[in-house]
Amino acid sequence: MARKKFILVAQVSSERPEAIKPVLEKFARGGSVEQSPEGFTVKVTASGESAGALNKELLSALRRIERKTRLRAQWTSGHTTERFFDYVPKGKTESP
Repeated sequence: MARKKFILVAQVSSERPEAIKPVLEKFARGGSVEQSPEGFTVKVTASGESAGALNKELLSALRRIERKTRLRAQWTSGHTTERFFDYVPKGKTESP
């Protein structure tokens, strides 16, 4: 399958934010990781086969460090945005 370019905008929260911050910073190289009241806001461009695969890769890496980590993510490629809560797809929208 061909690799696509995705723009990620996500909210990440955890019981141990200091533990997951290095993982987020490594994943978001070239993007931004900002502290927010809920945890972190992540904005980055990533490439992969699908939004679902990238979402799974990120959340799995975070949960290896802290099991109680939550990810609310929007992955946009072209005119399609896919939303996820943790591993669960929450919908796909197409814009003109």
